[in-house]
Amino acid sequence: MTVLREVFEVIMHRYHCPQCRQEVYFRSFSCVSCQRNLGYAPFTDRMIAADESGHFSDGAAGNYLPCQNRANNVCNWLVSESTGPQLCDCCQHNSTIPDLTIPGNIDRWRTIEEAKRHLFYSLIRWALPRPTEASGAPEPLVFEFLADEQRSDGSIAPIFTGHEHGLITLDIAEGDDAEREKRRQAMGEPYRTLIGHFRHEVGHYYWDLLVRDAGKLAAFRNIFGDETQDYAAALKAHYEQGPPPNWSQRYISSYATSHPWEDFAETWAHYTHIADSLETADAYSLAVENPISDHSQSKVTLTFDPYRAPSTNDLIKAWVPVTIAINAINRSMGQPDLYPFVISEEIQAKLAFIHDLIHGPR
Repeated sequence: MTVLREVFEVIMHRYHCPQCRQEVYFRSFSCVSCQRNLGYAPFTDRMIAADESGHFSDGAAGNYLPCQNRANNVCNWLVSESTGPQLCDCCQHNSTIPDLTIPGNIDRWRTIEEAKRHLFYSLIRWALPRPTEASGAPEPLVFEFLADEQRSDGSIAPIFTGHEHGLITLDIAEGDDAEREKRRQAMGEPYRTLIGHFRHEVGHYYWDLLVRDAGKLAAFRNIFGDETQDYAAALKAHYEQGPPPNWSQRYISSYATSHPWEDFAETWAHYTHIADSLETADAYSLAVENPISDHSQSKVTLTFDPYRAPSTNDLIKAWVPVTIAINAINRSMGQPDLYPFVISEEIQAKLAFIHDLIHGPR
C-alpha cells in the first residue's frame, strides 16, 4: 500500500506491547509475553505499558492513570494523570451498572463494557459528539445496564434494550453468550451481538442529534420514510405479520422494515460494522480477489482509511469481496456466515445518507 500504510499502523486494530513488541489486542490488560500491565490511551490510539512500579507513561505524550473501573478488571482504558483518578471517556457515560453482589454480574458487565469500548473507538475516530451528564448538554449520551426484577406478586418485570432521549438501556442478560444466542434463535435473527446492540442503539441517539436537531428531517423522510407514523403500532404489526415480501431489496435486515427509526438505526449499525471491519481486515493485510473482476486488477486492497472513506461506494466496493471471502472461511469451519446480509442499491443509498451525516459539517 501507499503512504497511508504508515498511518494505518498507528490507527488500526493492531497493537503491540511497547516493552517487548509482542502483538496484543484492543481488549488486553497485560502482555502474555513480558507480563507488563497494559492500558489503552484512547486519544492517541496506543497501548501503554506500565513500568515496574505500575506507572503508565508515554514519554513526552504524557502520563496516565488507569480508569477507575480497572479495579474490577472491567476496563483497560487510561485517563490523563493531570485529571486525577476518574472514569475513562467510555465509562463516564454509565449511569447505572449491574449489581455486582449478584453472582455472574461482574462477568456480564465485563463482557458488556468490552463491546462498549469498541463502540466508543468508532465514535472517537469519527469525532462524533459524546456529551456526558456532567456536561449539562440537553441530551447527553448515557448508558444503564439493568436486569429483570421480580415483582411482589412473583411476576417478572422485564428489561428491554432500547433508547430514549439519549439514555441507552441494555439488559445485562445480553452479556451472557448462551442467553444471547438463545434469544437470537427465538427471534429468528441471523445476527445478534453486544457490539451490534450498541451500534444500533447509538444510531437512535445520533438520529436525534444529526437528523432531528440538525434540520435534516425532509432528507431523512425522502430515503427512510415518515418517522411520525405510530411507532408502537408499527412494531406490533411487524411482530405479528413479519416483514413485507422482497424486503431484502430495500432493507438491511428484517427488523429494519418495522419503522423508519429502526431502519435508520440498523443502517447506522451496518455502516459502523463495515468501516470497522474493513479497518481490521486491512490491519492484517487481508487482500482478496474481486469475484467480478476481469483479473487485470483482481486483488482488492484498501487505499483509504475506512473511517475517512471518500464515499460509500468506495466502502462497499472494498467490503463485498471481504465478506465473500470471510463467509467462505466460516463455512469451512462449520460456522454461520460472518456477514449474512445483502447490500442492494437502495440500501447503499441509505448507507450514503449515514456517511454524509458522519462526515458532514456539524
